[in-house]
Amino acid sequence: MAEPKDQISLPGDPERLSVRHGGPRRILRIFYWLAVAGVWFLIGLFGLFLYYAHDLPDITNPPPPGGSPSVEIRASDGALLATYGSVYGDWLDYRDVPRILIQALVAVEDRRFFKHGGVDFRALLRASFSNLKAGGVRQGGSTLTQQLAKNLFLTPDRTLKRKVQELLVALWLEQKFTKEQILTIYLNRVYFGSGTYGLDAASRKYFGHSARNLSVAEAALLAGLVQAPSLYSPARSPESAYKRAGQVLDSMVRQTVLTEEAADRVKGTPASIAASAAGTNVRYFTDWVFEEAAGLMPVSKEPVAIYTTLEQHMQQTAEAALLKAIDGPGVAANIDQGALLAMAPDGSIRALVGGRSYAKSQYNRAVQAKRQPGSAFKLFVYLAAFENGLAPKTIMEDSPVTVDGWRPENYSGTYAGAVSLETAFARSLNTVAVKVSERTGRGRVAEAAHRLGIAGSITPHPSVALGVSEVSLMELTAAYAAIANGGYRVKPYAILEIQTAEGEILYRRTPEPLAQVIDPVRVEELAGMMAQTIETGTGRGAKIDRPAAGKTGTSQDFRDAWFLGFSGDLVAGVWFGNDDGSPMKGVTGGGLPARTWADFMIPAHIGMPPKPLLSASVMTAREEAEKEEKPGFWDRLFGRKK
Repeated sequence: MAEPKDQISLPGDPERLSVRHGGPRRILRIFYWLAVAGVWFLIGLFGLFLYYAHDLPDITNPPPPGGSPSVEIRASDGALLATYGSVYGDWLDYRDVPRILIQALVAVEDRRFFKHGGVDFRALLRASFSNLKAGGVRQGGSTLTQQLAKNLFLTPDRTLKRKVQELLVALWLEQKFTKEQILTIYLNRVYFGSGTYGLDAASRKYFGHSARNLSVAEAALLAGLVQAPSLYSPARSPESAYKRAGQVLDSMVRQTVLTEEAADRVKGTPASIAASAAGTNVRYFTDWVFEEAAGLMPVSKEPVAIYTTLEQHMQQTAEAALLKAIDGPGVAANIDQGALLAMAPDGSIRALVGGRSYAKSQYNRAVQAKRQPGSAFKLFVYLAAFENGLAPKTIMEDSPVTVDGWRPENYSGTYAGAVSLETAFARSLNTVAVKVSERTGRGRVAEAAHRLGIAGSITPHPSVALGVSEVSLMELTAAYAAIANGGYRVKPYAILEIQTAEGEILYRRTPEPLAQVIDPVRVEELAGMMAQTIETGTGRGAKIDRPAAGKTGTSQDFRDAWFLGFSGDLVAGVWFGNDDGSPMKGVTGGGLPARTWADFMIPAHIGMPPKPLLSASVMTAREEAEKEEKPGFWDRLFGRKK
């Protein structure tokens, strides 16, 4: 069969037509299916909106502003110390709000607020593009109306349902209210940090006056808070608040609300934060109590009152003694911070100061800071030694010693030769303490510290005897309280009772039996040595008008200086140092800390008759051999007659 010849396609030939018009038909077919998909997408989107719309909250009846019930914290005599929870100010009409505040808020939060209909799709696209480019969430596209919708009616959950409902409520708000009304509701309901709801409450909290007369600097600071009120709160972090205010001013320049020159002038004179914005120094105590209370009572929607062990006159005395030291001799000595904690021998807190100024720093150095105690740690060294065969009268040689290539030295750089352990303790001789620790066993020293309440890890290095393991002031003071109370371990506490405004008791402390962790004989030995520390040793600066015992502590390079001690009624600890760990100028535990301890203890005991250091039950447990001690000292110490 002959091969077919080439065919010639004529005009109108179906084959030719299919080749010529195949491309356009495919394009039409693609557009057709895209249109179908688009229609179904819109139908699905409409259905999604309907589905979520049926579950909307009652948007005609806004709930009260968010927040937690108020919590009052009171002293032992019932006096109010601090209040936590939500704070509200006056309701401000739109005409009462300074125009500069509205301009600042709109510039930084929603620059097209007066143009969009509740949802700014342009801003949403811009934020989506920026976030996609950055590889994470960097910008938000929510309008002020959407923020109001979320704050008024919805939860903060980041779900598709919540976002759709936020859009629907925002559109409803825009139909229901004017722009001025939306802003009015927003400014009177939004959270501004530190428990404040509404513009006026925030202004009174941070600046001490009504929001009706805000300055430009104050307006910029408040406008910057709404994005992250906890992060930018000037009561907690003034630096972050001022930095954010600068960003608001830059936004106002971009929106031509301010000139660059005016913005720079405002940045040069930022808003002054009221001294009472953060609270007084008693807030170190009340903050700790507020956190402790959370684990003691059920969640309550009613206001509650917390009654504590704090003695107001002791708290005021503690604050005054600490500031006197830091703002006086502490200036030349390069001391920037300090802390003072006082408790009864059972662990009930009587006074707590966590720093020189709560308004400037809420970091609680009495509770949170972990620092090297230096020679104040020797309490545990000698306790372990006495429990394992040594005694205050044991003689050891104060001389150079090398352990595993490490060679400690005494603070004085000299050596005393043969000395008793009670003398070595009173004079805080480092070489003897290391020899005692090595002879007793580093593990036993660490065990003694843990037994008395030191919670952190203790590295079994030869230097353990010199206090290189970090502790908190609260831990160390509680450990010394175990000596003051006759050998019972204590857990510091401050909350006596929690009750509602109606009088319902949510928590009431019931005394628990204390665990005996030190033999009474060892207690008396240690108390006697600590009394000698104040009488003749490194703690002579801590002498007061009654029997007292204590121990000094100084860490390497003068980074920390401590004094811990007790009377028959009160146990107190003092620490000085710098948050960044920089050295002080020659400050030792026997210097300013000991004098500050005495400055607190003397007025704190006003009205209390002098007491012996230890109880009579402990006295009767003394061993017969101790009756041979030097006459006069023990009699003077324990208030006994021979």
